[in-house]
Amino acid sequence: MAKYRVEFKPSVWKDFDEVPRADRRRILKRIERLAGDPRPTGCKKLSGSEQYRIRQGVYRILYSIEDESVIVIIVKVGHRREVYKR
Repeated sequence: MAKYRVEFKPSVWKDFDEVPRADRRRILKRIERLAGDPRPTGCKKLSGSEQYRIRQGVYRILYSIEDESVIVIIVKVGHRREVYKR
């Protein structure tokens, strides 16, 4: 299996401003692991869109996968009660 390239939408870096530093490190480690396996155990496909989510404590990482280009795009990172709001 090819290793995926991980890219971030520019707005994700603003999302990290709301996350405490210790949690931020754990989230970034979890994102790094997506490069090797973009559909790990525990990931869920979101209904109504071509996005997936994984959990890291009380935070959620929303991302999309482009298998043809071998890219994982991180769309949003946030607390579980706020991340799904538009």
